[in-house]
Amino acid sequence: MQSDEYRTIARPAEGTYTEKRSKFLAFAFPVSNLDEIKGHIERIQKEYYDARHVCYAYMLGHERTNFRANDNGEPSGTAGKPILGQINSNELTDILICVVRYFGGIKLGTSGLIVAYKAAAQECLANAEFIEKTVDETVDIAFEYPFMNDVMRVVKDLSPKILDQGYDQDCTMQLQIRQSMMPRLKDRLSKVETLRIKKEEE
Repeated sequence: MQSDEYRTIARPAEGTYTEKRSKFLAFAFPVSNLDEIKGHIERIQKEYYDARHVCYAYMLGHERTNFRANDNGEPSGTAGKPILGQINSNELTDILICVVRYFGGIKLGTSGLIVAYKAAAQECLANAEFIEKTVDETVDIAFEYPFMNDVMRVVKDLSPKILDQGYDQDCTMQLQIRQSMMPRLKDRLSKVETLRIKKEEE
């Protein structure tokens, strides 16, 4: 069964690594979509415009299937892949790690580059705070006002978050709860008289 928990970082983190006068500056960001990733990469590229390379890797989504590694002109597989390796070995997602390299005049060779990019990413993650998050789902319900107490009893027992509520002819609510609890929540709600669970819009 797919877990409804995943691991990410709480806030941005940084780390540095130096090898044969080449300086590697690593930056990790919590991200939730490709636009955020693009924004961070562009900002780093602007800020460190005089650097030789800005390499990166990211992982998105709790299934950890949406990822990319970019070598930005370094020999293939020597930069993005070792950065991604650190994301994987820490089982992280919703994260971007950029590593900026300032060339120190001495070539490191492919194995030296792999070690350096890995170490820079490692250094950065050593300064990061890891957090567990849950995959949440929402459900929209409608019911008649006299049954408000029955609905609130379910809310009290199972503790979903109330995202929205309204009182027109019917009472409406949007509830959010972790994925693994949703079947139980729907089951309890379906026993409340007059209550309708609205079909989720795609």
